[in-house]
Parts: sequence; structure tokens; C-alpha cells
Amino acid sequence: MMTKILVNSRSIQLLRVLASGIFLVAGLGHLLNTLETVARIEQANFKGIAYYFGDPSWLVIASGIVMLMAGCSFLIGYKTKWAALALIAVLIPITLTVQIGQINTLGPLFKNIAILGALLFFVLNNFDNNTIK
Repeated sequence: MMTKILVNSRSIQLLRVLASGIFLVAGLGHLLNTLETVARIEQANFKGIAYYFGDPSWLVIASGIVMLMAGCSFLIGYKTKWAALALIAVLIPITLTVQIGQINTLGPLFKNIAILGALLFFVLNNFDNNTIK
């Protein structure tokens, strides 16, 4: 038996809008500062994960494009579930490559875990703008 939980619709919109910001900023950063982002990958303990998927330069550009496109979709509440899934698909390899294995990045690691939780909320609960009243 499922229990219904009442949630304020503004809180859902606020969560979505605030969570989208990091992807919009990071996506721009990937596209405008590609070399610096690639250098961060090169310094990561688990950079082999990135190389498994291909050339880090192309990965940074591709992830920047995905973060901008899915981040905008997530921001406005269009195809929210699919946008969240695309952002998760980018977030996990970035987290594994850059944050895991670096003791000085525990804060960003747990930030990414929290963001993953917010994205999973939207994957598990289909909240597009047209479904929120």
C-alpha cells in the first residue's frame, strides 16, 4: 500500500531550479575552459576512467554540451525525468574520475552525492512543469 505524501509544489520547483544551476555553470566551464578541465582530469587519481571512454578533450566538450542542454531542460521543467537521467549519466563518471580517491575533495564528493539524490528524486517522481499544480 502506497502512502500519499503532500509536498508543496513550489518546493519541487525550487529544488529543480537550484539543482540545475551547478550543471549550467559547469557546462559553461567545460566549454569555455576545456584545457583547464582536461588538466584536472590529468591530475585525478582515477583518470583511467575518463580514458576508458575516450579522449578527455572530447569528453569535456561533450559533457559540457550535455550539461547545458539537460541543465536548461531541467531548469524549465521540460522532460525533467529525462534531463535528470542525462545529468546523472554525466555526473557519475565525473565523480568517479575527479572526486573519488582524492582525500582533499571529500566536500565535492559528497556535494555530488547530494546532487545525485536530488536528480534521483526527479527520476523517481515524474515532475514536469505541466504536472505541478
